[in-house]
Amino acid sequence: MNAIRVLIVDDEEELASIIAERLQFRGMEAHTALEGKKALKLIEENPPSVVVLDLMMPGLGGLEILKRIKTMNYNLPVILLSGYGSKESAKEGMNLGAFDFVMKPCDIDSLISKIQEAVARNN
Repeated sequence: MNAIRVLIVDDEEELASIIAERLQFRGMEAHTALEGKKALKLIEENPPSVVVLDLMMPGLGGLEILKRIKTMNYNLPVILLSGYGSKESAKEGMNLGAFDFVMKPCDIDSLISKIQEAVARNN
Protein backbone atom coordinates (compact mmCIF):
# COMPACT_ATOMS: atom_id res chain seq x y z
CA MET A 1 0.00 0.00 0.00
CA ASN A 2 1.31 3.43 -0.88
CA ALA A 3 1.97 5.85 1.95
CA ILE A 4 -0.34 8.82 2.34
CA ARG A 5 1.47 11.88 0.90
CA VAL A 6 0.81 15.04 2.88
CA LEU A 7 1.84 18.57 1.96
CA ILE A 8 1.97 20.89 4.97
CA VAL A 9 1.72 24.55 3.95
CA ASP A 10 2.58 26.88 6.82
CA ASP A 11 4.84 29.92 7.10
CA GLU A 12 5.87 28.82 10.60
CA GLU A 13 8.84 26.66 9.61
CA GLU A 14 9.30 25.01 12.99
CA LEU A 15 5.64 24.02 13.26
CA ALA A 16 5.55 22.69 9.70
CA SER A 17 8.69 20.64 10.34
CA ILE A 18 7.34 19.20 13.60
CA ILE A 19 4.07 18.17 11.96
CA ALA A 20 5.96 16.62 9.03
CA GLU A 21 8.26 14.71 11.38
CA ARG A 22 5.34 13.34 13.39
CA LEU A 23 3.46 12.29 10.25
CA GLN A 24 6.57 10.56 8.90
CA PHE A 25 6.96 8.75 12.22
CA ARG A 26 3.42 7.43 11.66
CA GLY A 27 4.29 6.10 8.20
CA MET A 28 3.14 9.00 6.05
CA GLU A 29 5.20 10.80 3.44
CA ALA A 30 5.23 14.46 4.49
CA HIS A 31 6.60 17.52 2.72
CA THR A 32 6.48 21.18 3.66
CA ALA A 33 6.09 24.46 1.83
CA LEU A 34 6.58 27.73 3.69
CA GLU A 35 4.72 29.89 1.18
CA GLY A 36 1.85 29.60 -1.26
CA LYS A 37 3.65 29.78 -4.59
CA LYS A 38 5.97 26.93 -3.65
CA ALA A 39 3.01 24.88 -2.44
CA LEU A 40 1.15 25.35 -5.72
CA LYS A 41 4.25 24.36 -7.68
CA LEU A 42 4.72 21.20 -5.59
CA ILE A 43 1.05 20.28 -6.02
CA GLU A 44 1.30 20.74 -9.77
CA GLU A 45 4.50 18.67 -10.04
CA ASN A 46 3.49 15.80 -7.76
CA PRO A 47 0.00 16.07 -6.22
CA PRO A 48 -0.13 14.89 -2.61
CA SER A 49 -2.91 12.77 -1.13
CA VAL A 50 -3.98 15.68 1.09
CA VAL A 51 -2.91 19.26 1.90
CA VAL A 52 -2.77 20.70 5.42
CA LEU A 53 -3.00 24.45 4.84
CA ASP A 54 -2.51 27.37 7.23
CA LEU A 55 -5.09 30.11 6.71
CA MET A 56 -2.97 33.08 7.77
CA MET A 57 0.18 33.44 5.68
CA PRO A 58 2.02 36.37 4.14
CA GLY A 59 1.75 36.77 0.37
CA LEU A 60 -0.83 34.29 -0.85
CA GLY A 61 -3.18 33.66 2.05
CA GLY A 62 -4.68 30.28 2.79
CA LEU A 63 -8.06 31.02 1.22
CA GLU A 64 -6.45 32.16 -2.04
CA ILE A 65 -4.25 29.05 -2.08
CA LEU A 66 -7.35 26.91 -1.45
CA LYS A 67 -9.15 28.55 -4.39
CA ARG A 68 -6.18 27.85 -6.67
CA ILE A 69 -5.85 24.24 -5.47
CA LYS A 70 -9.53 23.63 -6.21
CA THR A 71 -9.05 25.14 -9.68
CA MET A 72 -6.03 22.89 -10.32
CA ASN A 73 -7.35 19.66 -8.82
CA TYR A 74 -10.90 19.76 -7.49
CA ASN A 75 -10.61 16.34 -5.79
CA LEU A 76 -7.55 17.14 -3.66
CA PRO A 77 -8.67 17.27 -0.02
CA VAL A 78 -7.51 20.30 1.97
CA ILE A 79 -7.53 20.56 5.76
CA LEU A 80 -7.31 24.14 6.98
CA LEU A 81 -5.21 25.12 10.01
CA SER A 82 -5.51 28.34 11.97
CA GLY A 83 -4.18 29.69 15.21
CA TYR A 84 -6.38 32.73 15.07
CA GLY A 85 -9.79 31.13 15.37
CA SER A 86 -11.49 33.13 12.66
CA LYS A 87 -14.83 31.40 12.33
CA GLU A 88 -15.65 33.48 9.27
CA SER A 89 -12.47 32.39 7.48
CA ALA A 90 -13.07 28.78 8.46
CA LYS A 91 -16.65 28.96 7.17
CA GLU A 92 -15.48 30.58 3.93
CA GLY A 93 -12.84 27.88 3.54
CA MET A 94 -15.41 25.14 4.02
CA ASN A 95 -17.66 26.84 1.45
CA LEU A 96 -14.72 26.88 -0.97
CA GLY A 97 -14.36 23.12 -0.64
CA ALA A 98 -12.02 22.50 2.30
CA PHE A 99 -12.45 19.08 3.85
CA ASP A 100 -12.15 20.24 7.46
CA PHE A 101 -10.77 22.91 9.79
CA VAL A 102 -8.36 22.40 12.70
CA MET A 103 -7.30 24.92 15.34
CA LYS A 104 -3.64 25.36 16.30
CA PRO A 105 -2.09 23.99 18.32
CA CYS A 106 -3.57 20.79 16.97
CA ASP A 107 -3.52 17.37 18.54
CA ILE A 108 -1.41 15.23 16.18
CA ASP A 109 -3.63 12.15 16.61
CA SER A 110 -6.71 14.19 15.73
CA LEU A 111 -4.95 15.65 12.67
CA ILE A 112 -3.86 12.18 11.55
CA SER A 113 -7.44 10.93 11.88
CA LYS A 114 -8.69 13.82 9.74
CA ILE A 115 -5.97 13.17 7.15
CA GLN A 116 -6.87 9.48 6.97
CA GLU A 117 -10.58 10.28 6.74
CA ALA A 118 -9.97 12.83 3.95
CA VAL A 119 -7.92 10.35 1.94
CA ALA A 120 -10.45 7.53 2.49
CA ARG A 121 -13.34 9.71 1.33
CA ASN A 122 -11.36 10.83 -1.71
CA ASN A 123 -10.65 7.26 -2.90
